[in-house]
Amino acid sequence: MLSCHTTWYIVPLIEEAVSVEVAREYPMVRTCPFDPPPEMAEIQAGERVLRVRHWDGTQPWLVTGYDQVRAILTDPRVSADTDLLGYPHPSAGSAARRRVTKNFINMDNPEHDRQRRMLTRDFMVKRMQAMRPTIQALVDGLIDEMLAGPNPVDLVEALALPVPSLVICDMMGVSYTERDLFHELSRTMISRLSTPEQAVGALNGMLEFMSRLVDEKTAHPGDDLISRLVTTQLQPGHLTRDDVVQMCQLLLVAGHETTANMIALGTLTLLERPEALAELRDATDPAVAEGAVEELLRYLTILHVGRRRVATEDFEFEGVRIRAGDGIIVDHAVANRDPVAFEHPDELDIHRKARHHLAFGYGIHQCLGQPLARVELAVVYSTLYRRIPTLRLAVPLEEIAFKHDNVVYGVESLPVTW
Repeated sequence: MLSCHTTWYIVPLIEEAVSVEVAREYPMVRTCPFDPPPEMAEIQAGERVLRVRHWDGTQPWLVTGYDQVRAILTDPRVSADTDLLGYPHPSAGSAARRRVTKNFINMDNPEHDRQRRMLTRDFMVKRMQAMRPTIQALVDGLIDEMLAGPNPVDLVEALALPVPSLVICDMMGVSYTERDLFHELSRTMISRLSTPEQAVGALNGMLEFMSRLVDEKTAHPGDDLISRLVTTQLQPGHLTRDDVVQMCQLLLVAGHETTANMIALGTLTLLERPEALAELRDATDPAVAEGAVEELLRYLTILHVGRRRVATEDFEFEGVRIRAGDGIIVDHAVANRDPVAFEHPDELDIHRKARHHLAFGYGIHQCLGQPLARVELAVVYSTLYRRIPTLRLAVPLEEIAFKHDNVVYGVESLPVTW
């Protein structure tokens, strides 16, 4: 079992490091696949707000403390608008994509709330809970196929990716037979290594795919999310056709990428901690799996390059002067390891009351799809290890390839056996 957990969060930042004029490069490199980079802990223990060096040569502010991250994400002087000068895009590819299209998660109010409310009904907690039996049947069916098929198997391809992909396809009215296309386009879009040309090409491919679906739903509406957007928002004139296409491509990408990575990375984390896995596997109370979901979300925080903002006016914050046009990065991965908010934050404790974590963000831009993600993860975590109690890695941990260069962190593949 890998042991890379330390009490780094109590190490103070040395005086000399505070005065270094050359900003640290961000994002930093992980040395343990389950933890934020160790330099982040040094920063959090000292200056919780400081300038870092970005890929494009700019020096945005980095915010690492739990309380400070929540404050920035609710500050009216801070904007999520990617069109504003100074917005710190995660990569050149991301910047190029945002010049082509923008959806409501990159808008401020009132437009953000106006568009988000159009989707609220489809992601209500009660509606997602009502889908649990369907998701349970889906997970059981995929596990049946695993057990009847080759051994070992890649858990990403066999379970982690199909579960959220099938669910979001069903919700949106997208044919799952086209999964290879949108999976490949999604991977290119969220990779920080994609060139601007590659990122824009993948985005255009996704927009063309969704545009075709919008046309199909316009001609033959059904009982699905895209059809509802067409009939209740597009046709009455509340949204343009481009708005609907852009909104749908966001939902399709976000609806499978994040949960798929959490299923695989969460499973790997538990396989490396057999006592926690055994507790989860043997629990009869559904609350145990639900609590484990929250703790794994906190512990892993797979959106590992932070959320991005830009200041719209000058203001003082935590002893520094942030000026209009300054980029701001809030790193909620390290904020979720802040001892101010979580006792012994580097320990994985599936019984921890961790629902106040920041894995889904905070404030008005908090993840719309979190009720769905919670149900999907709880079903998988409460079923997989019970159905396959001898599940284990089929290769040494050192051979697992991690997605260090993606916006969403995870594993490329997860060979398992039983």
